[in-house]
Amino acid sequence: MDMPSIDPQQKQHNWFRVTVGAVSWFHPDRGYCCSLKTVFILLQESLSGYCRSSEKRSCSVLFQNTFTFKTDQMEEGECGFPPEPSEPSQRGSISSSGLRAQDVLVYLVGDSAVHLCVEGVGCVSVQELGRSVREALHIPDSAQDAFAFWLCSPLLELQLKPKHQPYKLCRQWQDLLYRFTEASEEDISQDEPCLQYRRNVFYPKAKELQIEDEGVLRLLYDEAKGNILEGRYPCDPEHWLRLGVLTCALELGVGLDAPATAAAIRKKKLSSFLPAHVAGGGGGLLSALRGKSGRQAELEQNLLDEYLLINAGDSSTQDTTNFLRQYLSTCHSLPYYGCAFFSGEIDKPAQGILQRGGRKTVNVAISLDGVYVIDIKEKHVLLGLRFHELSWDHSYPEGEGDSHILWLEFDGEEAGTPVNKLLKIYSKQAELMSGLIEFCVEMGTAADGAAPGTDGELTLTQQPPGQPGPSGRARGGRRGKLRRQSSVVCSRVHTLSTISYVDDGKEIKRLKPKRAASFFTRQATVPSYSAVQVGESLEQG
Repeated sequence: MDMPSIDPQQKQHNWFRVTVGAVSWFHPDRGYCCSLKTVFILLQESLSGYCRSSEKRSCSVLFQNTFTFKTDQMEEGECGFPPEPSEPSQRGSISSSGLRAQDVLVYLVGDSAVHLCVEGVGCVSVQELGRSVREALHIPDSAQDAFAFWLCSPLLELQLKPKHQPYKLCRQWQDLLYRFTEASEEDISQDEPCLQYRRNVFYPKAKELQIEDEGVLRLLYDEAKGNILEGRYPCDPEHWLRLGVLTCALELGVGLDAPATAAAIRKKKLSSFLPAHVAGGGGGLLSALRGKSGRQAELEQNLLDEYLLINAGDSSTQDTTNFLRQYLSTCHSLPYYGCAFFSGEIDKPAQGILQRGGRKTVNVAISLDGVYVIDIKEKHVLLGLRFHELSWDHSYPEGEGDSHILWLEFDGEEAGTPVNKLLKIYSKQAELMSGLIEFCVEMGTAADGAAPGTDGELTLTQQPPGQPGPSGRARGGRRGKLRRQSSVVCSRVHTLSTISYVDDGKEIKRLKPKRAASFFTRQATVPSYSAVQVGESLEQG
């Protein structure tokens, strides 16, 4: 299972990355070879000329998608992400190297990679690559749906469908960047994706708990840990402390005494165990008074105390598989675990005498369960809605300078009066978010319809009309306080700039909800949604 690490120098000098869908060329003025370095098809030869080096940057614009767009410009056999007709194509000519057997690197989360030798790489599909990768990683058939292939770069992350051909999709990479990101032309011209094997967005969390293979659990753990440390998964102190000590047990082993454990934690640094914004300090007056070193010493002591408790526990529970399960199980308590993440902006509430607002950058996390709007800077949830609690729509720009908008409608209250609230999320990926919500709702509806009822209880699909379901509430009722209000996973609706109305949104001309009626006129049962009209069947990626 342990894969060789890729040395950065080896990446830049000992391997020549052949462009998929575009040939490399020598710039006569600048004196270096230009390459898009897409799927990282690698020829084992040293470069005698000059080659532009590239470094991986932190991902700023996120895009996950396994659904396709309805378009008249699509040709049979092409990938499902066509460029807009009005935009110039950025694709190059097809390289003949795609017709020969080539060495391909499929990256895992982290610095490891799987080496494959692929024939006819220009026509190979994700499904065919998947068989080779699962064989190399010894992934059992029972867990084959847990992972998917992604094309990842600093600007864009794309989950592929089984029938997608990475070679052909990479030919459209710059078209995708122009269409779905706000990146500059210079950044787009230098962006270079790699092929990565990661968790499937549509894999249910319940199935993860049934996985017994340690190698599969390790892959899931590595990805979850990365999202925790990077702050993509906001969590409360009790969560990140628990996850941090489990990482200590997994990476340092158990049985160390207190001095050895403290030395190991200092050597690896707190950022290897705790989220970066926690390990680095949150700033502010209190942090300045106490000092950064004092906070780090306190965090180290907390980790040490929790680690010693694990050491003192039952030895039968101190195996690696159990620690991996505990880590994933703790992550499952976070509602956005396993979500697809999108980038967007929301309006800030007007403040001051001049009523100035502005916009705030957010992540929009979408899973099989719901939608979560996360404050990137503050690392907490602004709005979390299950699908039965919301209606949504996507609107296109109406004029020059306008944005794509994802509208979220949900029940609210103002001065004790029930109202409908609308949140506007500005994003070039709004169409993708809307389509993903539609797909997840359809999957959930199908699962609910297939779920058998239990004796003596009513399932959601069996609930009598006019009565709230187990997770629902009567019209005008309040949501139960399942979590304390200070928790990072708790919604902060009062901090949002929303539109409130009580007359079915008649004055909101741009909003055309997909639902048949507003929240105040629909029955208090599980809502039904109109099906998305797509040109092909939806498949898990």
